[in-house]
Amino acid sequence: MPLYKILTVSKDTQALVWKVVEPERQLAEDIELTSNCQNRLKGMKSSMHRRAFLSIRHLLRQQGYEDKDLIYNKFGKPHLKDGNHISISHSHDFTGIIISSSHEVGIDIEKQRDKILRIAHKFTPVEEYRTIANTEALIQKLTQVWCAKESLYKIYATPGLSFLKHIVVQDFNLDDSATKASIIYKGKRSTYDVEFNEFEGFSMAYALSK
Repeated sequence: MPLYKILTVSKDTQALVWKVVEPERQLAEDIELTSNCQNRLKGMKSSMHRRAFLSIRHLLRQQGYEDKDLIYNKFGKPHLKDGNHISISHSHDFTGIIISSSHEVGIDIEKQRDKILRIAHKFTPVEEYRTIANTEALIQKLTQVWCAKESLYKIYATPGLSFLKHIVVQDFNLDDSATKASIIYKGKRSTYDVEFNEFEGFSMAYALSK
């Protein structure tokens, strides 16, 4: 089984990553889905999406959970029935989850692609990156910023929250493994610790509430 990595964030928080290389039939073995999730799986036209969906159930099982233990609120934010916090992400060949008994958590995985250069202005002040002359480095940093903001968005899960206007990521160097970020929304400010991980041309960030 290609459990790609387990990251122990703290004694009560772990992040897990799966590299999705198995065929769908193999991933479906020994996985029991609720009737709702069976219907969701059948409705997915993309084989990659179905395989990612199933691989996340394998990650849950690594932590002692089944599909029936995962529930979603009206905004689509996942929760675990035992009260532990969870966040989920998938991008191409990788899926990831983070689970914590003590912190609200968010996770995001993204493939580093030049497409991000065209959309950067939608989620971050692009003038802050003009000193980065190397295109590859710029793509990596913008992807990390996106991952950080997406991980915070998943924690907050509130309609109307803007990546550009309401989520601020403290500047960091490419070789930094962590930073801090804030959400400033409707007169309230909340702060988060963010950690980064890089692998095979992908960026991953996970955030924890403070």
